[in-house]
Amino acid sequence: MSPFPTHRPRRLRRSPALRRLVRETRLSSDQLVAPLFVRHGRGVREEISSLPGVFRLSPDEALAACQELSAVRVPAVILFGIPERKDETGSEGWDDSAAVQTTVRLLKKEIPGLLVVTDVCLDEYTSHGHCGVIRDGEVDNDATLPLLARCALSHARAGADVVAPSDMMDGRVGAIREALDEDGFADIAILAYAAKSASAFYGPFREAADSAPKFGDRRGYQMDPANRREAMREIALDLEEGADAVMVKPALAYLDVIREARESFDAPIAAYNVSGEYAMVKAAAANGWIDEKRIVLEILTGIVRAGADFVLTYHALDAARWIGEGGLPA
Repeated sequence: MSPFPTHRPRRLRRSPALRRLVRETRLSSDQLVAPLFVRHGRGVREEISSLPGVFRLSPDEALAACQELSAVRVPAVILFGIPERKDETGSEGWDDSAAVQTTVRLLKKEIPGLLVVTDVCLDEYTSHGHCGVIRDGEVDNDATLPLLARCALSHARAGADVVAPSDMMDGRVGAIREALDEDGFADIAILAYAAKSASAFYGPFREAADSAPKFGDRRGYQMDPANRREAMREIALDLEEGADAVMVKPALAYLDVIREARESFDAPIAAYNVSGEYAMVKAAAANGWIDEKRIVLEILTGIVRAGADFVLTYHALDAARWIGEGGLPA
């Protein structure tokens, strides 16, 4: 008989203390960013049917939500605006009195230590639901760039710490960086949605933001989900244009993209655990098919293990509470 193996990996799995001691990937609430949908009004808290536990919030309710997040050490939020009116160019996006800008000012006044990120895009604000100006039935890339820059400047004037362009127009990072620098906002960071795919996982978000395209789709400017090498080119271009951090979106079906980005670039990498990913977990948990706490923490750990430095997730509040209780089972 062959000798019993010398190497016994199970030795380091024998007790909770050993497993904690040698755990390679550690999930922290410091790595979480909570997305919030904000709209005008007071006392507004509208639950989104496809995103249980997620709400459209007036600024005062957003402040209450952020105080709750801060209490469990979630360091950052990203704001998405629900406009009062829409038009062909999405002009409410750069209105200094819009819901996002109003909420930013309130949050920075009441919770100055909270990191406030703002999504910079036009799709929520345009009557046609696309992320830019329409010319001859298509999104005009270059005509859209100055409008995105105006949005970013308005968010910076309100006090945003980070602006996050999500439109996938070519050259938008450079246009925003130039506009910010020229207007005295050289210290405002840009988190670029660099590798954002035209994904089926965005459905619940589009309900939340009422941002579904009124014609066609976004495959002409968002990435083909099949392309990993192209994702690396997109990330490289955004970093060359001045992005301070880059994002892969969605996360779960794109862990290979996150891993390759981590190995290829020495820059902070975010991943967006998007609305469809959240909704599937919530639906399965509601049916009693999964252990929600264990599934959520395993998913977030997997995203961080793949290489993400931080994760945008609708699970942020619950995940931070669970991490505070001990995180993954020992």
